[in-house]
Amino acid sequence: MKTTLKIKYGQPSWRLAAGAVELFVTQTGAHVGPMTFRLGDRKIQPFSVAPWAEEDTPKSLPPMLKALRGDFFCLPFGGNETPLGGERHPPHGDTANRCWTLEAAQPGQLHLSLRTKARKGRVDKFVSLQPDQTAVYQRHVISGMSGPMGFGHHAMLKFPDRPGCGRISTSRFLRGQVAPIPFEKPEARGYSSLRPGARFQSLREVPMQTGELADLSRYPARRGYEDLVLLESDPRLPFAWTAVTFSEEGYVWFALKNPRILRQTILWLSNGGRHYAPWNGRHVGVLGLEEVTSYFHYGLAESAAKNPIAASGQPTCQPMNPAEPLEINYVMALAAVPRKFDEVKTVTPAADGKSVKLTAGNGVSVNVSLDLAALGLGMLKLTPVS
Repeated sequence: MKTTLKIKYGQPSWRLAAGAVELFVTQTGAHVGPMTFRLGDRKIQPFSVAPWAEEDTPKSLPPMLKALRGDFFCLPFGGNETPLGGERHPPHGDTANRCWTLEAAQPGQLHLSLRTKARKGRVDKFVSLQPDQTAVYQRHVISGMSGPMGFGHHAMLKFPDRPGCGRISTSRFLRGQVAPIPFEKPEARGYSSLRPGARFQSLREVPMQTGELADLSRYPARRGYEDLVLLESDPRLPFAWTAVTFSEEGYVWFALKNPRILRQTILWLSNGGRHYAPWNGRHVGVLGLEEVTSYFHYGLAESAAKNPIAASGQPTCQPMNPAEPLEINYVMALAAVPRKFDEVKTVTPAADGKSVKLTAGNGVSVNVSLDLAALGLGMLKLTPVS
């Protein structure tokens, strides 16, 4: 199947479509977006595209920020301001900034590749759709690398301009923590609301700098602030999930991962708190739901060093063996729900692994066609995940 690059929101991109899903993948950074899902007679584009995407921006702006949209793969994850040994990685790594090569295009799948420079290796990216599903499957295969490495997905949802219209929920997590270093600083024209380093057990009760508690389960909220928290996923679960329910709009976005590969979830609450270029206070109502193995957003050096999360028994980087490629799988999907569906409480797999049941806190449930084998969970027993 032949495919050509098309300019989409300022970026040369490859198009992939099947059934009820259409998406684009940028040549620079392989950002997957925009994405359009068809639910009945509705077309929904749940992901954000940076408001400066089609503007002239300084050449000094990292390609990752120029392309910023949808979801992209980070290797290594984070800012990477501190080099590790002789390695100096760009923000979120070569994978998020450099040009990818199209290896193959066939109905329902794109295969891209990238040879990394900051650390020699290769990454193969597979983006797949199935004609009878509203799901996007991604698989990244890292080969030829040695040494510690952090990584992650960087999905970003754009919320309607109504306070609290989206309800955020996740599978069971071990601990939650606000970024220990202030995420934004007023002297740099950035503002955060949560108390740096604060620990919590529920998204509904997260300490703020004012001494009050913030409810992170409802968004958009706290206009004029940028915040970041990390959740330590429970590796005992067969799979972990994150979800956002838009009851009034009648749909749920959710994602599934293997918590023994992608060990943490980072929530980046971006609601107009950055007043420096290119943000300029206009990146609002965006929520990053980032599935990672990383020490917050700091970068490879911090993730490979001793840190409190690694000390608690949850790795923040992965040792790479050039003879053993590492496969990272990730699934995102949209599901139509009735307006009385309040928020996702459990995700239950069908016995045959071909669908999941989303059950709300008020007991309403919907079934969603999904291929759980794409998560690469092997022979793990699939049981309900709360």
